[in-house]
Amino acid sequence: MQFLAALLLSALATNPGAWSQGPVMPSARSEVGVASVGNTMYVIGGFAANPGDEARVDAYDAITRRWRTLAPLPHGVNHPGTLGFGGKVYVIGGYAPGPSADAFAYDLAANVWKTIAPMPTARGALGLAEAGGKLHAIGGNSGGSIAAHEVYDPATNTWSTAAPLPVGRDHLAVVALGGKIYAIGGRLNTPARPVDRTDVYDPATDRWTQGPPMPTARSGVAAAVYRGRIHVIGGEVPRGTFVENEAYDPQANSWTTFAPLPEGRHGTGAAVFGDALYLPAGAPRPGGSQSNALFVFAGVPG
Repeated sequence: MQFLAALLLSALATNPGAWSQGPVMPSARSEVGVASVGNTMYVIGGFAANPGDEARVDAYDAITRRWRTLAPLPHGVNHPGTLGFGGKVYVIGGYAPGPSADAFAYDLAANVWKTIAPMPTARGALGLAEAGGKLHAIGGNSGGSIAAHEVYDPATNTWSTAAPLPVGRDHLAVVALGGKIYAIGGRLNTPARPVDRTDVYDPATDRWTQGPPMPTARSGVAAAVYRGRIHVIGGEVPRGTFVENEAYDPQANSWTTFAPLPEGRHGTGAAVFGDALYLPAGAPRPGGSQSNALFVFAGVPG
């Protein structure tokens, strides 16, 4: 008994934190967009078990722990770039079913989607992050992995071009932290060619630098900033899905391994509310499977 307790304590020390399950989603989906505004997480589009749900938008209130269904997107989309910013939810690009340049903004008060200026380069499986009040659409796939980096200004409803990724890729994590943007992992055209790169963009200089590689090369990941670290979770390769939960600390310039997912996932995103990280939906198997699960991660105190 003492030996088992020692093993458990050792595992917790090596992979800190723990996962639990929250209320299941109203519909099972994968390759969704995930965004958050206030205390609400939005799960957008994706591959659906039920035909027609590709335009579906479900919202989870982290305070009441309840799901509700909102106005659908103007058309179905999977693999979009999504982001909550300035009291709105933005959905940019994706596949509909081919690479799309369409862009939409959700008006929370009116429960309607509005069309905004299309992205210059049609693509899916891109990343989206905000810095300095502008939205950076990075990487993606448009018949092949691309390095495109285009910037949307919500104030003027216009796009501009910024320094491209050092290595073009799709299905990557793109996250903003401390005034910089981090592009992590992804793949080169196919899930059989995942990468472990950490590229760091400085909007002030329009330049990329390279950080330490992610411990496990992965694509199709979810990512969010939690307790000052960028957690990169799940992913896929042709043989299966990942349970990995690895976090990059820009201050220490190093990676730490945290408690793995209860089961492998790819094709989803993550959001943080209070002291918990939420990961909804996604695919438990490579390709087009779906889930309606909601996993919740809580780190250890300190």
